Amino acid sequence: MWLFLAFLAIPLIEIALFIEVGGLIGLWPTLAIVVVTALVGAAAVRNQGLEALRKLQRSLERLEDPAAPLAHGAMILFSGALLLTPGFFTDTVGFLLLVPQVRALVIRHAIRRIVIHRSGPGGPPPHAPHPRDDVIEGEWEEAPPPKNPTHRPRSGWTHH
Repeated sequence: MWLFLAFLAIPLIEIALFIEVGGLIGLWPTLAIVVVTALVGAAAVRNQGLEALRKLQRSLERLEDPAAPLAHGAMILFSGALLLTPGFFTDTVGFLLLVPQVRALVIRHAIRRIVIHRSGPGGPPPHAPHPRDDVIEGEWEEAPPPKNPTHRPRSGWTHH
């Protein structure tokens, strides 16, 4: 439901802002602002994205947890998508996500709301609760009955 509301509200906000800003400063300055913010945003995303990639590589080289650099990189990527989308609201949110402190705040908020379930080879860890231990999940299909040959094979290479 939240996604539907976002897809409905964001275009309406952008249209309203285009009408208001265009009414205040005119058509061409409004379009120029949209183009300039896209260019500046693309350059900023490129620089910060490369820095995030370097941090990710360093954390992998040191065998550290790469979650933070990955989260920052994903948010920088999302910021780039917002900055390339024409509009004042999406540009504002995109530029805000380029600020490392804002990204850290968003990541902290997301961590509190996200539940992570980890499992390795062989299924979930042994302490994971099982609703019913007597249930085995799987897929099956009925096998056809075995064929009875009506004649003897001529050689040992063929079987029925």
